Amino acid sequence: MFASLQLTVMLLLTLALFLLEVFALVDAARRPAGAFTSAGKRTKVFWASILAGGALLGFVGLYPPLGIGLLGMAALFMVVPAAIYLTDVRPALGPHRRSGGPRSGPGRGGW
Repeated sequence: MFASLQLTVMLLLTLALFLLEVFALVDAARRPAGAFTSAGKRTKVFWASILAGGALLGFVGLYPPLGIGLLGMAALFMVVPAAIYLTDVRPALGPHRRSGGPRSGPGRGGW
């Protein structure tokens, strides 16, 4: 009984972390390449590669029945690149939209 509870907790935890990794990867892919360098961060290719590798290993680390659970507890560490991206790089890219320019339009100051 305890083993099945532990397996369920690990499945939910690795699934949540994997979804966070995928979110970070999709967010980085949607940003313009120039935004990374203009914000003083590494290139888009660098972050996309790191995040894709983390998401791939996060997928491999998913516990059954969704994955094969090859990495065990090490799967929990695959979220580190996504956490760094989401807490450091993404806020620096905040003013840049997909078009590459700063955000503007209705709702930004004024009446």
